[in-house]
Amino acid sequence: MAGPAPKKEKTMSKTMTTSVIPHLCCRNAAEAVEFYQKALGAEKLCLMQSPDGRVMHAELKVDGVTFYLVDEMPEHGVVSPLGLEGTPVSIYLRVPDCDAVYARAVAAGCKVKTPLQDMFWGDRYGLVVDPYGHKWEIATANRTVSREEMDAVLGAMKGCSETANAAR
Repeated sequence: MAGPAPKKEKTMSKTMTTSVIPHLCCRNAAEAVEFYQKALGAEKLCLMQSPDGRVMHAELKVDGVTFYLVDEMPEHGVVSPLGLEGTPVSIYLRVPDCDAVYARAVAAGCKVKTPLQDMFWGDRYGLVVDPYGHKWEIATANRTVSREEMDAVLGAMKGCSETANAAR
């Protein structure tokens, strides 16, 4: 009589790819999960809470792009932009229809910092700040800008700043 078949060991795939996943710290992350669903149309993939009810890990997806959330836990050095009174980091969210996403985010409670407009680098672009202090740059690629056109625009900007500095 033969014994049970030997167990096969699981091995990590050799086809792993590198990725960058924003991991946002939010004061009241459970509320933030609901906000991102409303504001960005995010899909909630996972939500794990600690015994005290704080979010230890949440995973959301917007148009196939994943980002994580965690609750602010200052006692562990995990501090949100609200705890830091700002952030130098912004999330560039490139979507097929930035007008719709931007309008949805503003209607949900994001504050407008830069109104939507066609930018010199070829994107239609606007910047909002969510109620948790995170900056979202919402954009759609409109056109490809040649290196020559970009250099001309940047050169004109440099000329404007040099003229302004000389006038002071």
